[in-house]
Amino acid sequence: MIYDRWPATRGHTLIVTARHVEDFFKTSRDERQAMLNLVDEAKVLLDEAYAPQGYNIGVNVGETAGQTVMHCHLHVIPRYRGDVPNPRGGIRAVIPGKQSY
Repeated sequence: MIYDRWPATRGHTLIVTARHVEDFFKTSRDERQAMLNLVDEAKVLLDEAYAPQGYNIGVNVGETAGQTVMHCHLHVIPRYRGDVPNPRGGIRAVIPGKQSY
């Protein structure tokens, strides 16, 4: 686990695979399980350090999806009331016009 160098919010954390593998779909079942276990650990630490009111958890796979570092990593993004004007739709906001439904 490491903090994101360009955080979307306070505490934005990355879960990074030990083995160099380009994307989430190329990880093994064991690697995916280990990443999810670390999400649980990150949540405990982030809850204690920042007390967020919610979370987004996500993975970008490929340049078209916004992946800029070609090494598998999972984002754990703490969310806070008021951090965006309208959080409805969550990750749908990455595609203009799809956030509100």
